[in-house]
Amino acid sequence: MSEPILLRHHNSGVETLTLNRPQQRNALSVELMSELQAALDDIRTDSNVKVVVLAANGPAFCAGHDLREVRENTGSREFFSGLFHQCARMMTSIVRLPQPVIARVHGMATAAGCQLVASCDLAVASEGAKFATPGVNIGLFCSTPMVALSRNVPRKIAMDMLLTGEPINAETALAHGLVSRVASPEALDASVETLAQGIAARSPLTLKIGKEAFYKQAEMTLDEAYEFTAQVMTDNMLAHDAEEGVDAFINKREPVWRGE
Repeated sequence: MSEPILLRHHNSGVETLTLNRPQQRNALSVELMSELQAALDDIRTDSNVKVVVLAANGPAFCAGHDLREVRENTGSREFFSGLFHQCARMMTSIVRLPQPVIARVHGMATAAGCQLVASCDLAVASEGAKFATPGVNIGLFCSTPMVALSRNVPRKIAMDMLLTGEPINAETALAHGLVSRVASPEALDASVETLAQGIAARSPLTLKIGKEAFYKQAEMTLDEAYEFTAQVMTDNMLAHDAEEGVDAFINKREPVWRGE
């Protein structure tokens, strides 16, 4: 029997989802996106999962959509509409997941693969990683990847990537905000593990409140954002975990989170 195209591993509150189509550079086939969506839907209500890591096997993180699958459906509006709506749902599910999601990136992350990195809350990239939206090279502008990309990097950087299709390296991606950390290839796993476990040690309720508020306020005007976040902080302060955290800080002890 062939291996699953999506692997799952749990360790101390951290759930790792590993794309496992190495020979296809982890291209996002309809089947793989369905597997990812099912995993995200399952994780959403799993209180044992505090943080999600999105990783990949093989020489590349993700090569975007499966072009062989695309070619097999040439001319089918129904297929392409379903494909891009399925992809959009998966990307927004990552953003709306209560748990923080960290991309562990190595090799190439192109087109929808770059979109996948941009959709994650955090991203740790290997020094040799590269990022590109090269659809323009094959007559297909990366319009859906553009949504996540343009919400992570400055507009002119996004347009440069979209109009030229040229890749950027990990250090450039870090400088422009597409990734949050860069590590050497040999330190990549340890860097991701340290980050994930550090976040997982926090109150899951606090993480959920903060992640949701972050994305909501980003779409608001300044006044709306302050009005909204003032209410969020008020509700947060009245939660048990906030009271526990303050008390633990004052009394110089480790907090015991209840997630409520």
